[in-house]
Amino acid sequence: MHAWLCENPVGVDALTWKEIPTPQPGPGQVLVEIKAASLNFPDLLIVQNKYQIKPPLPFVPGSEYAGVIQAVGEGVEGLKVGQNIACLSGTGGFGTHTLAPAALCMPLPDGFNHVDAAAFIMIYATSWHALIDRAQLKAGETVLVLGAAGGVGTSAIQIAKAAGAKVIAAASTDEKCALCKSIGADETINYTAHALPNDFREAVKQATGGKGPDVIYDPVGGDFAEPAFRAIGWRGRYLVVGFASGPIPSLPLNLALLKGASIVGVFWGDFARREPKANAQMMQQLAQWYGQGKVKPVIDRALPMAQLKEAYALMGSRSVKGKLVMTN
Repeated sequence: MHAWLCENPVGVDALTWKEIPTPQPGPGQVLVEIKAASLNFPDLLIVQNKYQIKPPLPFVPGSEYAGVIQAVGEGVEGLKVGQNIACLSGTGGFGTHTLAPAALCMPLPDGFNHVDAAAFIMIYATSWHALIDRAQLKAGETVLVLGAAGGVGTSAIQIAKAAGAKVIAAASTDEKCALCKSIGADETINYTAHALPNDFREAVKQATGGKGPDVIYDPVGGDFAEPAFRAIGWRGRYLVVGFASGPIPSLPLNLALLKGASIVGVFWGDFARREPKANAQMMQQLAQWYGQGKVKPVIDRALPMAQLKEAYALMGSRSVKGKLVMTN
């Protein structure tokens, strides 16, 4: 097999494409021939040694992938050779083969293609856990999605619309705003045209008729957090999803008091670990929604696995709409 090896986590440039022995699955593992793997923000952090999980060196990055099972280890039940699966295991995806924990493999129903499957688990599980579980989103409520044209942002738009909510999507260009509209957003805010903090806050209030959003989905953090939170509605829920802009914001807690609002942490990975039955039910529902056409990953482009470094550069340029996927 071949894979992109991270032998020194100092950045993308240090990754090397190497031939390594194809492993055999141990107990509880399956060997997967990788057909597609998506690029997620943690994949950038992990090769820079900035992610909370620091794998032993050397390792193969690529947290999320889809492919075909080639071999099954001892004790594995419910999976078989030749079966199509998707998996989010944290590492191993940027290669031709990997060993995947059987417990983390999602069997793919007929019609679920590998490119979509490789871009599915992280963003839709995060957004479902955030909006449906943590925020208890109800039909008729209004959701403001920040960073709405990115991977988690596009999934949040689709899940909020499927739940019967009104969606206001905030993105950085007119082109990205148009994409958000095309996948269901009711209104958009181009935040480069609304200077932080006051203009952006006013744009949010105007888009909600002065009421403020019931739920704010924030995977961006940084300078957007406080003006967005100042615009939140009564009993609003502010979902802390991530910090793609870099800085971790500090919110004045008196704002939560004045709005009767909640600041809600969203950590899907630990939810999946601590509440596996609830997570499995969620993933089953999401797969059904995919089959019904209610959700579908927005794929910016699919590139050959050999062009991984180009994909990283595209992600760093913040020009990507939806997800980047590498294919074998």
